[in-house]
Amino acid sequence: MDSLLTIAEVAERTGLTAHTLRYYERAGLIAPVPRAAGGQRRYAASDMEWIGFLLRLRDTRMPIGQMQMFARLRSEGSATTSERRELLEQHLADVEATIATMAQAAQVLRSKIAHYQGLETSLRTTPSPNREGSSHVPRNQSTLPARPRQAARNRRPGR
Repeated sequence: MDSLLTIAEVAERTGLTAHTLRYYERAGLIAPVPRAAGGQRRYAASDMEWIGFLLRLRDTRMPIGQMQMFARLRSEGSATTSERRELLEQHLADVEATIATMAQAAQVLRSKIAHYQGLETSLRTTPSPNREGSSHVPRNQSTLPARPRQAARNRRPGR
């Protein structure tokens, strides 16, 4: 990528909209982008690398406020290296905790899916109690055991 890119070209390459790229600039996530003579933004390779990193942070669900803090610290130079590292370490810990939680939830879902697959298999292989293999129960019949009604004399008065 030797030449500068227009906002449309950056949008196409990153999957972001031009509106989002302008928002990122206003929000301080992207440093003000140099402009061509006609005022159009021109993005360099370094801008593309930074946008790529922002997209990875976004993919990890980093809140916009933390992304802004990281961008601000980055703009302050090497004096903020430790702060940036600490911010990324904390975010990584959050991401790893989320991954662990999601892995546990996925295992519960796998177990529940296996349970239902087992039920489906047993329903397909178990012969129906009705004639000719039909599992249809007539409307006036119930598959639940009958319960005796409470006699009127046993009811409480006034109810």
